[in-house]
Amino acid sequence: MVQQPYEYRRRELVEPDWRRLPGWAGVTREEWESAQWQRAHCVKNTRQLREVAGPGLSEDLLADMERDQRERATMSMLIPPQMLNTIAPAVPASSPEFTDAWYADPVRRYMLPVFSDRQAQWPSHPYAQRDSLHEAEMWAVEGLTHRYPTKVLAELLPTCPQYCGHCTRMDLVGNPTALFSKHKFGLAREDRLTAMLDYLRLTPGVRDVVVSGGDVANLPWPRLEAFVSALLEIESVRDVRLASKALMGLPQHWLSPEVQAGMARLAATARSRGVAIAIHTHVNAAQSVTPLVAKAARAMLEAGVRDVRNQGVLLRGVNAGWSLPTGKVDAAPLLDLCFALLDEAGIMPYYFYMCDMIPGAEHWRLTVGEAQELQTAIMGYLPGFATPRVVCDVPYVGKRWVHQVARYDTTLGISYWTKNYRTALEAADQLALSREYEYFDPIHLLPAEGQAWWRAQAA
Repeated sequence: MVQQPYEYRRRELVEPDWRRLPGWAGVTREEWESAQWQRAHCVKNTRQLREVAGPGLSEDLLADMERDQRERATMSMLIPPQMLNTIAPAVPASSPEFTDAWYADPVRRYMLPVFSDRQAQWPSHPYAQRDSLHEAEMWAVEGLTHRYPTKVLAELLPTCPQYCGHCTRMDLVGNPTALFSKHKFGLAREDRLTAMLDYLRLTPGVRDVVVSGGDVANLPWPRLEAFVSALLEIESVRDVRLASKALMGLPQHWLSPEVQAGMARLAATARSRGVAIAIHTHVNAAQSVTPLVAKAARAMLEAGVRDVRNQGVLLRGVNAGWSLPTGKVDAAPLLDLCFALLDEAGIMPYYFYMCDMIPGAEHWRLTVGEAQELQTAIMGYLPGFATPRVVCDVPYVGKRWVHQVARYDTTLGISYWTKNYRTALEAADQLALSREYEYFDPIHLLPAEGQAWWRAQAA
């Protein structure tokens, strides 16, 4: 057999035993599979984490986490038991290796960041911004971003069942942190949602609506169903995508009888009107794909949604890494994730975004060149229709496949991109389609000459 850089082996999904954690030793399966129990027992601070994990989790790690919340975090702590249970899943809480396993764990690295994770010299890029994609500047009405000619993003609410450390909407989503306040919607929710629908009825050039937030799993089901039903009545709307990381983080929600019955009604209406309805989730590590996640995804497919797709984020130390012996890109974490999604859960690998340029993200971010290497490394293993595109979401441009870069200065870490459409901000801008837009690599990954140049700029 020919030796390959990556060897595929089918791996059976495993639901880690939550009872290995002292705080959940008495939790029954019925409780675990209840969405209400999961929401009520989310971990929101280090005190609660200590109670769940027990004394095997060192005070040093907890202090490291508390310092990050004080000095770096853009998102407050919120993690459901389902997700917490996938951290260091094979290491007993009584093991002397428990803390080390937590430090090294990919899910912990992005859901529960610690101060020592962060890049010391350049924790934030000089051009990092709270709303790094300028989505609020492109609101047609409050919460409705019209960035692409035929597509809109509807931010229905500013909360999620879980908060990722790298959240691109950190300016809007979640609770304030020690360093960052959050933008507040000015209109009441019903007024915002009504304004969104009115805009779409008057804008027949829009055919594709991403219904997001926040996470739609936090909107009461009757309100979400009513909003999507209204979308399906708009003649120009041909695609509706519901965005929910909770399909992975809180699959119990999507497995509830109310949600399954409601999705079946929406899917039937969509089919009768020739509209495609899909669910987009956000999974970054293969260990997060458990039997409950697969059950939830397949339940949605059985309800009649066209696809369940994954939009992950490339994160150093989570799913993107380099082989120390060879110095070459290690595509195994990414391919393991894609095969777990596709083969075991029926979830289509769709996009992997480069991590956006929000504050505090430099330790997660990759260079454009590294992202190009990863795209090349995963080619040829997955079916063509399930090979995810690695994309850079360039400010004021939008998603661009990483090989679409127009120019790239690898010394200074500045890439230049062009676009083929205007946003509302550029309606009268004659140069919008010829201008080059900049994107910046993490400074600490640049050659010495490039780092020196950036230090001089900052002086």
